[in-house]
Amino acid sequence: MATTLSHPLRSGSLTGSIIAGRALLEKFPTSILALAFRWAVAVVFFRSGLTKIASWDATVALFDMEYMVPVLPAAFAAYLATATELGASALVACGLFTRFAAAALLGMTLVIQLFVYPENWPDHLLWGSILAYLVTRGPGALSIDHLIAGRLIGDRQS
Repeated sequence: MATTLSHPLRSGSLTGSIIAGRALLEKFPTSILALAFRWAVAVVFFRSGLTKIASWDATVALFDMEYMVPVLPAAFAAYLATATELGASALVACGLFTRFAAAALLGMTLVIQLFVYPENWPDHLLWGSILAYLVTRGPGALSIDHLIAGRLIGDRQS
């Protein structure tokens, strides 16, 4: 009499549990994930912008002596960085012009990584990954962008 051995991963209960668990995870709304990503990264950049404003003289000095961003004068780079951190992070948080704003913050993250603090790559990788997700996938259904797109598409269909 021949016996067949079943593979443990093919046994009904384990396979069924894995498949059911995966199906459950795939039902998680990506709009909630995108919202969490937007708020998480926006808080980091917005706080940084507020810190720059709170101690403006120190900010300009840092851009002049420590950051040494190539090409741009220190004061202009400080203004540009502060405006980008505050403006783009606010746009990302509410989901307005999200891809554009996230791309601006992603560019800023790359400049920080390449020219300012290359040793902080774990933080930059985290921010960059979130921002790349937002640039490529958009802000999700819980955003002003989604509402605007719905209106524009709805107007074209009528």
